[in-house]
Amino acid sequence: MDFSQYESWFQQHLGDSTFYLKVFLIVFLTLSANYLWRRLYIKLQEQLLKTSNNWDDALVKSLSKPINFLIWGVGFWIVLKYIFQYQLNSTYSDIGVVFLVSWFLVRFIRNAESNIIEKNKNRTGDEKIDNSTVEAISKLLRVSVSITTCLVMLQTMGVSISAVLAFGGIGGIAVGFAAKDLLANFFGGLMIYLDRPFSVGDWIRSPDRNIEGTVEFIGWRQTRIRTFDKRPLYVPNAIFNSITVENPSRMKNRRIYETIGIRYDDIGHMNKIVSDVKTMLMQHPDIDSNQTLIVNFNEFSASSIDFFVYTFTQTTDWIKFHDIKQRILLEIAAIIEANQSEMAYPTQRLQVENIQLNPAETVR
Repeated sequence: MDFSQYESWFQQHLGDSTFYLKVFLIVFLTLSANYLWRRLYIKLQEQLLKTSNNWDDALVKSLSKPINFLIWGVGFWIVLKYIFQYQLNSTYSDIGVVFLVSWFLVRFIRNAESNIIEKNKNRTGDEKIDNSTVEAISKLLRVSVSITTCLVMLQTMGVSISAVLAFGGIGGIAVGFAAKDLLANFFGGLMIYLDRPFSVGDWIRSPDRNIEGTVEFIGWRQTRIRTFDKRPLYVPNAIFNSITVENPSRMKNRRIYETIGIRYDDIGHMNKIVSDVKTMLMQHPDIDSNQTLIVNFNEFSASSIDFFVYTFTQTTDWIKFHDIKQRILLEIAAIIEANQSEMAYPTQRLQVENIQLNPAETVR
């Protein structure tokens, strides 16, 4: 191994005190610039946290690390090029700038997504933005930035983008045939994000398939649903394009629909019972009186005369609904009892006719 070039370098620079001074000065300036940026970043962050705007917070937070790397990269570049006299190609600096800009954009998109979702918790009604849509748009933007960055880097290094795109088109056709199920799931996930038939946290079910539970995660290939017995259910997104999906979480009200029977002996009290039950429901604080409310004598059954109750509660919460329904049914039972009537249950009546026997046929 030839050490002559290293010896000459040491002799050239170790004897020159200005060389160390230059290196020290560049390192000192780099550290100073980095320190000033950190102080400026902290001050900006403190001021921007006081505002309600999502974008300025995300912008400053996204600049933090890329600016740090830029400062150190510039210092390192100056040392190599102007102190050590290395012949550095400008292509490397261009690639570094493209990488830092791409990194900043990806961080900005991710931070903006987090800020929107965080502040979305305090929004209600039309102001509330669907979290699944925010996540989908964020993923698409990050993928777009990454692909564009790769293409720009290849172009900077002298690679023909036209040839890459042409090869990608031919390869895309082959991949499309080989991975059609994967692509179907991808576009199924895209349709879920765009159409928003459900979002994370919703309770969904499908009458076409044995699918029911709470949505935990919506990915690009599959959706994870937690069933009510706490089992995870992984459903490929393509399935949602061909089945009917119910979303009970988006109900505005829950329905009470019950048929109640009383004895035939109490038919004279039916009109009063129906009237009292309807009045009770119209005045009940947990019943939505703006929705359909019906209480009517409905049917002569085998063992009872029936009236039905059709109404809607204010709440959509499953547990609260059953508590309200229980209290209403008990109040209906109290109304029936207050009208000197009883609830009916299946009974049979045996009627024996009084038959007159012929004296000649009397058994002796």
